[in-house]
Amino acid sequence: MKHSTTRQTRRGRGPARRIGRSLAFVLPVVLVLSGTLAVTRVDWSGDPSDSVLAASEASSSKASSARAPHEVLRDRLLTELQEEDPGVALTHLQQAVNERPSLADHCATIARALGRAAVKAYGPTRAQSYARPVCDTAFASGVLAAHG
Repeated sequence: MKHSTTRQTRRGRGPARRIGRSLAFVLPVVLVLSGTLAVTRVDWSGDPSDSVLAASEASSSKASSARAPHEVLRDRLLTELQEEDPGVALTHLQQAVNERPSLADHCATIARALGRAAVKAYGPTRAQSYARPVCDTAFASGVLAAHG
């Protein structure tokens, strides 16, 4: 004689089976809806003033105070240029790009900013004397743009 609970479980009428089927139906629906709601709450414009939720406004103000690595590098190198000389700043720029290849996209922009700052600090002739092939000739073009 077979046991009665074994037969019910095989037919799919056991409590674990019913819970599993319910979860199999409800869980994907919940995940899709929560993902859709999350995507609609994201500020895709990049403008922190367009935040949707008050909580996201607080987090976006924290995010706006945290700056991108290339901006931090640029500011640090501009300070080095003022405190030491453009040669030191250019050397550190090349080292930073070698260590973090993701900074290569911003290398020319940073080098041009250094060139413009060098002209303000040292004059066009002395600033040009520091030019070297870091990020192609972006430093020299920054010197030329600030001078011309």
